[in-house]
Amino acid sequence: MKSDLFASENLAQAPSAPGMELQNAKSVKYTVNGEMLARQGAMIAFRGNLQFERKSQGIGGMLKRAVTGEGLALMAVRGQGEAWFAHQAGNCFIVDIEHGDALTINGRNVLCFDPTLSYEIKMVKGAGMTGGGLFNSVFTGYGKLALVCDGNPIIIPVTAQSPVYVDTDAVVGWSAQLETGLHRSQSVGSMIRGGSGEAVQLMLRGEGFVIVRPSEVTETPAAH
Repeated sequence: MKSDLFASENLAQAPSAPGMELQNAKSVKYTVNGEMLARQGAMIAFRGNLQFERKSQGIGGMLKRAVTGEGLALMAVRGQGEAWFAHQAGNCFIVDIEHGDALTINGRNVLCFDPTLSYEIKMVKGAGMTGGGLFNSVFTGYGKLALVCDGNPIIIPVTAQSPVYVDTDAVVGWSAQLETGLHRSQSVGSMIRGGSGEAVQLMLRGEGFVIVRPSEVTETPAAH
């Protein structure tokens, strides 16, 4: 059988070493030898002797997900084999996190990560309880973290002299040491009369960077 479908870049190769690598721009392959962690529902294929187990976050994590919808629901993958991960054909990226690094990522953009990484769901400081998506996952330790992004991300440097303001529905993540807060760009009167729809942004100040995706979150209508 002949087709461009069977081009070498589309073929899954034999595993070379444990850990993650990009299968292509839209998916990540993880060669498991022990354990790894992934977003629930992100596994698209696997081979080998692997077990998948939902990972509980405890009452606090469940509460945060119920309030914001932006928690990080995880599963543990254990055994020996290979697993492929993707989410809605989003673009995938692998970040190497080293000791001393701290990266804040929105739960909706996490795909999978090494078990050597630590994560904690934290409320975004200065963001209060309004606006949605204000609980993010902070990753520390060392290891690889795979992210998924709707489109090609924009990386914007942040400095103490030049804070950056981002839409809370478009932000992917940022350097965890940055100071955060909410910024209102419209007066109440203009909002009542019909403004731009971008009334409140997340403000980031300090030394670091912010990752923004070139689209806002759109809700998928529930099936009936």
